[in-house]
Amino acid sequence: MGRKILFITTDQQRYDAYGCNGGRVARTPVADGLAEEGVRFERAYCQNVVCSPARSSMLTGQYPSTHGVIANGVPLPPDAPSVAEVLRDAGYRTALIGKVHFEPIADPTGHWEQNRLALTGEHGPYRGFDHVEFAGHGPLGASHYANWLRENHPDEAEGFLRIFSAAPGGDTGAPGAMDNPVARGHYHTDWVADRVIEWLDSLDGDEDWFCWMSFPDPHHPWDPPVSERHRVDWRELDLPDGHPGSDERIREILAQRPAHWLAWYDGSVPNIDGAPADFVPAELTHDQIREINALVHIKNELLDEAFGRVLAKVEERGWGDDTDVVLTTDHGEFQGDLGLLFKGPYHVDALMRLPMVWRPARSAETAPAVVPEPVGQIDLAPTFCRIADVPVPDWMQGEPLPCAPGSGRERAIIEWDSQLDTGYRLRTIVRDGWICTVYEPTDREYGMPKAERYASFGLEPPATEIVYDGTEGELYHLAEDPHQWVNRWDDPAVASVREKLVKDLYDHLPPAREPRLRPAAMG
Repeated sequence: MGRKILFITTDQQRYDAYGCNGGRVARTPVADGLAEEGVRFERAYCQNVVCSPARSSMLTGQYPSTHGVIANGVPLPPDAPSVAEVLRDAGYRTALIGKVHFEPIADPTGHWEQNRLALTGEHGPYRGFDHVEFAGHGPLGASHYANWLRENHPDEAEGFLRIFSAAPGGDTGAPGAMDNPVARGHYHTDWVADRVIEWLDSLDGDEDWFCWMSFPDPHHPWDPPVSERHRVDWRELDLPDGHPGSDERIREILAQRPAHWLAWYDGSVPNIDGAPADFVPAELTHDQIREINALVHIKNELLDEAFGRVLAKVEERGWGDDTDVVLTTDHGEFQGDLGLLFKGPYHVDALMRLPMVWRPARSAETAPAVVPEPVGQIDLAPTFCRIADVPVPDWMQGEPLPCAPGSGRERAIIEWDSQLDTGYRLRTIVRDGWICTVYEPTDREYGMPKAERYASFGLEPPATEIVYDGTEGELYHLAEDPHQWVNRWDDPAVASVREKLVKDLYDHLPPAREPRLRPAAMG
């Protein structure tokens, strides 16, 4: 009997969601306990700040430009490599339970395999996983959770908000907030944990297993069960530390950046890649930001309790000493930083920096540690191979995660390509305490026509268009400017720093898949 692997992911969760990473509101004793016993990574980064590319990088151990899913709406090819296949072929039982999103979700006919499996009620195999049960952000769309909720609790299925809705709700009229009447035990967080527990109970005691437990929360919409609203009172919250405090100050900060930042904030060019098209950040009130943060904190507490239930089952089955637990997310969330919400083509720590904790199996006798060097999602798949004692395939571009500081890791690289014809292309390096982002020339030929996206919201595309010529960029010093408020891209005092970082970025950009995959559907 070897080491088992419980891989826990959340969706759109900030680095500071947990107490171990400086969170001061949500109570997260389970995640904090894993960090205390294991390895906590202070500078873990995603490889893309939206779902499909990031999740595909976790599965393949490759950068988005290499596996080809360079944007949401681009399906991961059926023959893409998968760490689950490697582990399955090594004798592991494998399962993926929860959110998947390797393929477009706007697919009512089940053209893509992940949606077809849910629509037909099948449970795999899928991309190396023997068993799958999928959950989305509610009963809309194709998922096993949606099927279960409609069949067993149809009266509760109406309480969820559509995922890209900015409809006002809650106490403050906050966009995407809702008092959800769903019972706590029927909410997707508890459902995912329940299904994982049932799968674990189906295994023989001497089997090795790899389970990807993938929660849809705390991703918007912000609609946890109303029965849990008592946990955090938004009226008692301060604005987040990354909020500049006033509309005037927000505009001053965003004016230093490439044009699509301020254009999104004031509503002249919406962020259709990562937010509802009718959402205008400048219209947010401070109370609405506080309420949304309270709802996120509530979701994070529910997640932590779900982690604890599954870990208790692992102990009950006698696997505690031989199970590695890895906890992370796909990307972050503004959550009020810079006066913004959601995500998109904006490369700052709020979106790129991840919570990441690895508690090695107790039998491995690994000392607790904090690792300050940069690591990434591409390092997860090689780590799973190392845990399973199988060779790391040549097609994986990451390296097994270090167990202690002093690893010599130097950089993390994050990519962005718009799925729509906004055409933004960002390439970012995090190194030596700096975040440096190059804006490559706008590519109008690649993405899907944005008119389709606006039409789905009943809106017309804006008259204003933003085109970058490749000279634009962003440069932030993390120690002096932890919230990235001062863009030093054009600062002569750090011109040599910028030059070295840009060179290092392009020296280490991964090989791109050719021909480039194109968006196939929204989602």
